[in-house]
Amino acid sequence: MIYVRLGWSGVKVSRLCLGTWHLPPSRQVDEFGVLKVDEEEALKAMRRAYDLGVNFIDTANRYHGIMQPVDLNHVGNSERVVGKFLATVDRESIVLATKVRGQMAAWPNGEGLSRKHIMWQARESLRRLGTDHIDLYQLHWPDPDTPKLETLRALQDLVRMGLVNYTGISNHPAHDVVEFLELADRVGVDRFVTMQELYNILERGIERDGRLEVAKRYGLAVMVYSPLAQGVLTGKYYDFKENRWAVPELSRASITDEIRRRYFSDRTAAVLKAMKEVADSKGITMAQLALAWVIKRSEQLGVTLIPITSATKASHIDEAVEALSVSLKDDDMKAIDEALQGRG
Repeated sequence: MIYVRLGWSGVKVSRLCLGTWHLPPSRQVDEFGVLKVDEEEALKAMRRAYDLGVNFIDTANRYHGIMQPVDLNHVGNSERVVGKFLATVDRESIVLATKVRGQMAAWPNGEGLSRKHIMWQARESLRRLGTDHIDLYQLHWPDPDTPKLETLRALQDLVRMGLVNYTGISNHPAHDVVEFLELADRVGVDRFVTMQELYNILERGIERDGRLEVAKRYGLAVMVYSPLAQGVLTGKYYDFKENRWAVPELSRASITDEIRRRYFSDRTAAVLKAMKEVADSKGITMAQLALAWVIKRSEQLGVTLIPITSATKASHIDEAVEALSVSLKDDDMKAIDEALQGRG
């Protein structure tokens, strides 16, 4: 395993982060008719990642593991599953990340970035995770109703109380991130160490909207979510022989219609065909190519990019970790870019 610094901090995290937004589905449903997480398989995957040196786990108070979008009957489930894993290892061997912001109750203060909500949800996340501290506590997305200073001081109090070690931000526009960072310096509280952002071969908005420049200027690591575009870049949804889209049983696209609406297009198909050609020439899988692409972009951009990858089988972990040894050339990157721009 390769380890990198988490932003400007001294803490070391694995080059891959294990995500829990999507966990292995079972064939059983709960009393609400929602598919349950296969907790046994999820714990096997987490253990395999741990054994291979992955020490970085990301979750959120809102995550269920299968259901999308998540209703209030199912929030917190991913944290509970992660908590079961944490109970099987030395807690200090793990760098644990979770998030706050989303709705966790129906009352007026059941969501947001106010001191009241943050303090409540920090305690609730600790309870669900079965631990006494969170290594990285992240603002999941903006809350325009709460002053940034209130949010920053609440986070700093959690740090002073020993409940949180570091803080991060996710899904905020570049100017918001800068305002938070500059305000932190002015009032003497800790800066964020990370940004968590959507980034993959198909979705590259952070290259254009200034967030990568902010990360580089302020020394933030970027935790990359959906590096496989919710599984689309693995090629599992495209039949290359028949040149058509396909949806395997119990796959994310079989559960979430949004994946099909978002990705199933001629443009995506062209990119997948280019990716398959590059992957086949190197004897690697398309998933490995997509992860190696993020690592290569990290080198090209001079910003620490940490892909967050999930797994529905323990074998997916082996595949992801092997991607760290894949070396992409500029010509490989160019071939993918040309397909993305319709010139392939």
